[in-house]
Amino acid sequence: MAGIKVLASKTIKTLRDEGITSFTRKTKNFIKASKIAGKDAKYKVYKDVLFINGCDESVPHPARYRVTHQREQLDANNISSNEIYYVNLQLDQVRFYRTFVFFRCPYTEMVGEFISLAKSLNKKVLFDIDDLVIDTKYTNTIKYLDTMNSDERRLYDDGVMRMGRTLKLCDAAITTTQRLAEELSHYVADVFINRNTASEIMCKLSEEAIENKKSSEYIRIGYFSGSLTHNDDFRMILPAIRNILENHKNVQLHIVGDLDLPTELLDLKEQIIAHPFVDWKELPKLISEIDINLAPIENSIFNEAKSENKWVEAALVKVPTIASNVGAFKNMITHNETGILCETEKEWEEGLINLISNKDQRERIANNAYCYCKKHCVTIYTGRPLAAFIRKYTTPNIAFVLPSMKISGGIMVALKHALLLQEAGQDVILLNVDYKTKWYENDGRRIPVIGQNLQMLEGRFDKVVATMWTTVKFLEEYANIEKRFYLVQNYETDFYRPGEVLRIRANQSYHPIVPIQYITISKWCKHWLEEEYGHPTSYAPNGIEKKQFQHFKRDFNRKIRILIEGDCGVHYKNVDESFKIVDKLDPDKFEIWYMSYNSNPKTYYRVDRFLHQIPYSEVPEVYRQCHILLKTSYLESFSYPPLEMMATGGYAVVVPNGGNEEYLVDNYNCLLYPCGEIDKAIEAINQLCSDETLRDKLYEGGIKTAEERNWETIKNEVIALYLGN
Repeated sequence: MAGIKVLASKTIKTLRDEGITSFTRKTKNFIKASKIAGKDAKYKVYKDVLFINGCDESVPHPARYRVTHQREQLDANNISSNEIYYVNLQLDQVRFYRTFVFFRCPYTEMVGEFISLAKSLNKKVLFDIDDLVIDTKYTNTIKYLDTMNSDERRLYDDGVMRMGRTLKLCDAAITTTQRLAEELSHYVADVFINRNTASEIMCKLSEEAIENKKSSEYIRIGYFSGSLTHNDDFRMILPAIRNILENHKNVQLHIVGDLDLPTELLDLKEQIIAHPFVDWKELPKLISEIDINLAPIENSIFNEAKSENKWVEAALVKVPTIASNVGAFKNMITHNETGILCETEKEWEEGLINLISNKDQRERIANNAYCYCKKHCVTIYTGRPLAAFIRKYTTPNIAFVLPSMKISGGIMVALKHALLLQEAGQDVILLNVDYKTKWYENDGRRIPVIGQNLQMLEGRFDKVVATMWTTVKFLEEYANIEKRFYLVQNYETDFYRPGEVLRIRANQSYHPIVPIQYITISKWCKHWLEEEYGHPTSYAPNGIEKKQFQHFKRDFNRKIRILIEGDCGVHYKNVDESFKIVDKLDPDKFEIWYMSYNSNPKTYYRVDRFLHQIPYSEVPEVYRQCHILLKTSYLESFSYPPLEMMATGGYAVVVPNGGNEEYLVDNYNCLLYPCGEIDKAIEAINQLCSDETLRDKLYEGGIKTAEERNWETIKNEVIALYLGN
């Protein structure tokens, strides 16, 4: 029922503020996004910050100030956020946010596991608290707790200590007052003070309350107690209150909330009005109906840490406050200008008499406090420092936009770059075309994967990398990106034959409508990007995981196994030529293996074994079982198979092209032959079989080339592509 009410409220607000067109658009987007993301769709929208609220719904006041209002501060400074109650927290939600703020959140196994996962992904975790409920050494000073029975006290103390445990796991803390910050600094290295502020709706309700304030024949003093823990605070000023009521019959005492009325006041109960707890939206009206706001608080370390909410809430409805000269009141109120500060019983009584007898004094102090608070104590004007602190504890992130999670040469390179950047401390995310894949996992490492649907994305990306021409569109359409990169791995215009519409679309990626920094792993790509398209392009060499490709010398005294690799459905892979070559080889001497990720072999191909969609983790073993790789592609940005074959100690007969000429050297680490000259390819294969000296030379050159291309050797150059730009 509550959910329906919230939805109805949002519907009315959108219709009122934005009109039917905007409402229709938002409804369509919400339905589409919900279908894409499935259950809990609202938590699967990519945003900057997730607040995890540890405060029970039975005590809504703290969460409203520390979650709802801080979210409003961030929103006003263009930082998107979401919130969730801590018992509903799920590990999967770590994928969709950059920074996490745990408010009053006790430690649970899920909380601990969540924080551990977030940190492993280089994400930052903050703790927010507005009371010293992090250690029993503080809460033991609360007298009211002594009224609990042993079971209640044990449960309360356990919650306090578990809250402290969560705090210690966090990178930094946010809090409300100087004294709280001093104490929190014993638990975390960095503490930021973001004082409680009033929200936009509070300001609106306060203005309405001022406009509709009704006069009274009485001077009304009000005590908004909040909870029973404030009984002792009120008893501190009880003598002064009794004297005031006895000697000023035109004074009423209004008590709001839980407060045990002291027996000392029973004979004056005709001057005392008791109000129950009211919804916070009714509070401005109730406060506005009094003339003097009471804010007594005992001087203790716990109370020094409390905030000045009572003063702010009264100031916004132009009601003066008389408060204890303790903690936040002492720090925020200017005595006799924006409020009255008291330390002794005598000061309380004199201060009250002064305000009761002097209407001009009440109005002067109330107006001063109002003018100060409406500029310095509301969300819209105070969020910039909080936003700066959140950004300070937001790890630089980088997203790779992928056309698919299916492993291919280009995807594999992008994924390796992502892993290297995560290892270098970046917050890395993969943007896939759908929502089916949640994680990319490799050798014990994990990278979050989310979808590319624009309706499900609101957060900031520091850097986004397009990886194929189809992904450049994302760079052009999503606005909340600081720097855009295009990792060019091939001349994709030539992926298509003349007349195909995608040929033009691919070429458009080299003429983007937004500024893009071009990077590449191919010297050939760097050349044509700069010479033909005028894009200054950064280059880093492509690499190989050499430890996965262990080398050994092949035995050529048995049947020779030739591996052909490539998608025969793609014209520039030129696979047909490979099979024309092997057709001329003796089948008794040569065995032919064909490995393809997509197309099946054509009917006329001579294939002894077909390897289809082999998992990349098994590819090194395929190379190790073969003697020679025959690779006849005439268009490659960087051709991996020859390098992988050489890394295992095998041999490569290859057509030279722009994507392999930067590391292949004829008669040093491979044998090259001109595209289309089949007889020369056959000659190269026969030469390998007969010339052991040549094989030894190519074996040494191939292994050396692979080691020079080891990711560990070149990773700093790769990382500099992104972090140096």
